[in-house]
Amino acid sequence: DFFTVETVLLRTLYVLFFIELGTRRIHVIGCTSNPDSAWVTQQARNLTWDLHEQDAGFRYLIHDRDSKFTQSFDQVFESEGCEIVLTPLQAPDANSHAERWVRTARSECLDHVLIFNQKHLVSVLREFEAYYNEKRPHQGIEQRTPIMPVSSSPNECMPSRTE
Repeated sequence: DFFTVETVLLRTLYVLFFIELGTRRIHVIGCTSNPDSAWVTQQARNLTWDLHEQDAGFRYLIHDRDSKFTQSFDQVFESEGCEIVLTPLQAPDANSHAERWVRTARSECLDHVLIFNQKHLVSVLREFEAYYNEKRPHQGIEQRTPIMPVSSSPNECMPSRTE
């Protein structure tokens, strides 16, 4: 999905992100002032390349009927074996996880920072993405984080007991 951010100079920037529903992991793909279909399709390719490197993938891609999500965008995911699911017209609740993430990103991050330009927005969102995926517990996944920390020993997470 997309959401918009206004800069200090009143320029509108569009942010493209994906959320994995099972893990709640966020992928902030990019931001631009002009999200045309070619840019969106290229961002889809970039995401699929990143997922190949992580040995991860999607079975379904849910998106709204925004004109920026063209047939070429859908073909990128279909070529990876994803089924495209379109949300009903004028039904933001049909993609409630994405809508909730936008609200969280705004209330926990963007409402507290003045964004100066596109580079600054990318930097802020990358930091928030890392926090959201690696440090912030999520109620929907039993207070775990989307990216579980890798521990070197089974007792590393356990506090030491001194008596």
